[in-house]
Amino acid sequence: MQALFASFAALVLAVQVAAAQDVPQSRADIALSFAPVVRAATPAVVSIYASRIVDQWRPPFLDDPIFGQLFRDFGASSRVQNALGSGVIVAPEGIVVSNFHVVGGADEIRVVLDDRREYAADLVLADEESDLAVLRLRGAQDLPALPLADSDALEVGDLVLAIGNPFGVGQTVSMGIVSALARSGISVGSGRGSFIQTDAAINPGNSGGALVGMDGRLAGINTAILTRSGGSNGIGFAIPANLVAQVVAQAQAGNARFLRPWAGMTGQAMDAALAEAFGLDLPQGVVVADLHPLSPLMVAGIGAGDVILAIDGVAVNTPPELMFRLSARGIGGEVELDVLRDGTRMRMRVPLAPAPEVPPRARLELSGNWPLRGLIAETVNPAVSAEYDLPGTVQGVVVVAARDVARQVGLSQGDVILSVNRVPVPSTADLEVALSRQARSWEIEILREGRRTLIRFRW
Repeated sequence: MQALFASFAALVLAVQVAAAQDVPQSRADIALSFAPVVRAATPAVVSIYASRIVDQWRPPFLDDPIFGQLFRDFGASSRVQNALGSGVIVAPEGIVVSNFHVVGGADEIRVVLDDRREYAADLVLADEESDLAVLRLRGAQDLPALPLADSDALEVGDLVLAIGNPFGVGQTVSMGIVSALARSGISVGSGRGSFIQTDAAINPGNSGGALVGMDGRLAGINTAILTRSGGSNGIGFAIPANLVAQVVAQAQAGNARFLRPWAGMTGQAMDAALAEAFGLDLPQGVVVADLHPLSPLMVAGIGAGDVILAIDGVAVNTPPELMFRLSARGIGGEVELDVLRDGTRMRMRVPLAPAPEVPPRARLELSGNWPLRGLIAETVNPAVSAEYDLPGTVQGVVVVAARDVARQVGLSQGDVILSVNRVPVPSTADLEVALSRQARSWEIEILREGRRTLIRFRW
């Protein structure tokens, strides 16, 4: 009986000690708050006001040499389009990161700091694919800057704060967790890639703002939400800081366009049926479907039918996730790929280089008495394909700009001219020869958004 009593007393004492450990022991414990993190981060988060002039209406014959005279007094009308968003200062000399959809194409950009100082800003790098843009504030120096975190270290369940200017009400902080990582099966805003998902409230105006971890570092740039009402439903997306770091580094190096490592491949996400065919217990990796002859993956020994499982030890399961991992490594150096081939796992090193300019793009501008007068075009090569998001196997001439007759017949930027009067035109030199032939009727085959279309007209 005495032994039983002693055991019971020990149990009571253990419970009392555990309870004492759980009870707040100080005023600081009672006042547990995110305020220290907010105080450190908010001075580096800014509000951005961008404006652009857009055409409302343009007479269809204004560029015509004959009918344009009749429409001279009915010139194109325009209006000012305003955009509101947020941004993050990432360097004391006034380098600010925001979203492409906030400032891309803006004619005037004004940035307001948390302490109400205002600066005019210049757009130094814009990348629509990642939905990132880098600004430089005129005359700025010694500004508070937010250090970047290693976004690969994030885990689902980590606490994060979203800081921005929702609806223009002023700087606002919301709290949530990382609810998912590597979201790549959706197109978010202007960007495509691998996103951090969070349930921290993100609303219109938060775009370009900061997603901050509990270490006070920038974990990502808030970019979009999934919503039916226009407000936050607890599913928001942020661009990981590791990609932001590469974009900022290239902007500081003087690049006006973000250069990505080129894979030169088309791939397919693994599903259950493919996993069974490849002898995998779980659907994982990206199946290499096709490779460009100049692809660095092909040079390294990777072939069609191989499965890329990981990049530098980090698993990849979709083509956008694979491209994100490469982009976050930047140009230069190498990455190590884990590859599955015929049931055997192997490792291969692949150099990180931009898409090559082979063959030369050889820009062509048509003026004078040409059937496609006003056309500006370039030969499709890997670099051009990367710029215009074209399939890697396409051969033809991409439309850089279409004015005058080229515009009237229906060509627009991004179209790929495949043939003229059924004669293939794999280069601008071939296009020039094809258009120099005598003809009254013309048939132009183009590729537009993945679909082949014929344009017919008389000249």
